[in-house]
Amino acid sequence: MTDIASPGIPPSTQVTLPDGRVELAPGTAPPTGRYANADLLPVPVAGRTWTTYNFSALWVGMAHNTASWTLASGLIAVGMDWKQAVFTIAAANLIVLVPMLLTGHAGPRYGIPFPVFARASFGVRGANLPAVVRALVACGWFGIQTWIGGEAIYLLAGKLIGDGWTDASRVGGYAWTMWLSFAVFWAIQVAIIHRGMDTIRRFENWAAPFVLVGAFVMLWWMSVEAGGFGPLFDQPSKLGWGADFWKLFAPSLMGMIGFWSTLSLNIPDFTRYGRSQRAQTWGQALGLPTTMTLFAFLSVLVTSGSQAVYGEPVWDPVQLAAKTDNVAGLLYALVTVLVATLSVNIAANLVSPAFDFSNVAPRKVSFRTGALITAVLAVVICPWKLYADPQGYIFTWLGLVGGLLGTVAGILVADYWVVRRCRLALADLYRAGGRYWYAGGWNWRAVTAFAVGGVLAVGGADFHPLVDGRPVPALRPLADYGWAVGLGTSAALYLLLTLPGLRGRTAGQEGQEARKVREAREAG
Repeated sequence: MTDIASPGIPPSTQVTLPDGRVELAPGTAPPTGRYANADLLPVPVAGRTWTTYNFSALWVGMAHNTASWTLASGLIAVGMDWKQAVFTIAAANLIVLVPMLLTGHAGPRYGIPFPVFARASFGVRGANLPAVVRALVACGWFGIQTWIGGEAIYLLAGKLIGDGWTDASRVGGYAWTMWLSFAVFWAIQVAIIHRGMDTIRRFENWAAPFVLVGAFVMLWWMSVEAGGFGPLFDQPSKLGWGADFWKLFAPSLMGMIGFWSTLSLNIPDFTRYGRSQRAQTWGQALGLPTTMTLFAFLSVLVTSGSQAVYGEPVWDPVQLAAKTDNVAGLLYALVTVLVATLSVNIAANLVSPAFDFSNVAPRKVSFRTGALITAVLAVVICPWKLYADPQGYIFTWLGLVGGLLGTVAGILVADYWVVRRCRLALADLYRAGGRYWYAGGWNWRAVTAFAVGGVLAVGGADFHPLVDGRPVPALRPLADYGWAVGLGTSAALYLLLTLPGLRGRTAGQEGQEARKVREAREAG
């Protein structure tokens, strides 16, 4: 079996429509066997119905959440002013939009989810490596969001029940009632998962605008507390625009990119339902950077206002809402947090890992089972440690995530756009012995590029508060640029290892085809 597949014309088992979308040929039996199940198979063209509006609405629902809020407000907490924070976030989202669109291209074109897309570069079996890495990251995100939702329940119940709830005996550094609130919110999400995707879609339809209104309400409330909008804009930067700011800007930018680096990989899980490339391109371009920048603007203004009112920035919106004595206002604010957290957690942190875990054992793990596995692992990861402070949240968690996932993105983009020129053979993505089987189902070139890129991206990073120290101290200068280092290194190394052999093999195949043509003419 060839070690490198030619990016030539797809086989006759698939058809290409005039608009460029590809599906299995009519009458062709869908792939079966140990590497296929109903959740992983290509979406037929008739089932690809999402429009520009649908993709924009998806981003509105995912961006308007508490983690996005703390992402921006956390920059205020570490010394930036509102202009610096909004600039950093806007720049990061414009940058991450590029790989988002490049990897998203395979979705509407072939109708395949991320783990199947990764089989083209990593191999049918090897795709489990990036899929599991992506899934574990989603488990961490799911845990962080669930902790935020539990915190909202804890504070809300404390206002209604009294000090007996909030001052309960402590276990593991937190009141036992906080742990109970965390468990309750976890159970609510599991119950929604159990009811299926239709329930999730109905919930998402109204969650996004509800949360956006809630953010404007918090802005209005903080402006009243601060005596107008002036103090919200007047809070000075602790860094200025000199060397101190730019020293912090690089790791902050990588952290902001890391926030959506997960979706830049698995966006085919959503774009596979796209009606056209135009729909996913414009939908994401209009939905991601604009929505995130607006929400960041709201959050940094509110956090700046909290600094003016309380003498220090309150970066956690749940803790900020708890400072009001108005029970109705508190109730509305915390319900908004719960709705926002529930919305993004299910859409962004359960759909993709469910596909990823299903890809590991398609015949044994369904989409729903994969989602339940995610929910359990989210607790094991101890998300309360990741979310404990803005330094660890932005620079450790998001930096490590961005570095590792940027490495995978570099390989996917290089393979799909440069090596294969956007051409895939659908049937071979689901079977052993095909062009994506490589050596035993693994493409050693992709694994090597992932390992080297990953070490360079995160080897010099500070893992505190997860663990103390840096794994490779000599790589410390690269740590602040983890996402860019991982993406660039892995893409370059993958192409260096792949293209020479591909050119030689393609030339050989073209020679064989020319010889066959000559022999046929001579025989005629």
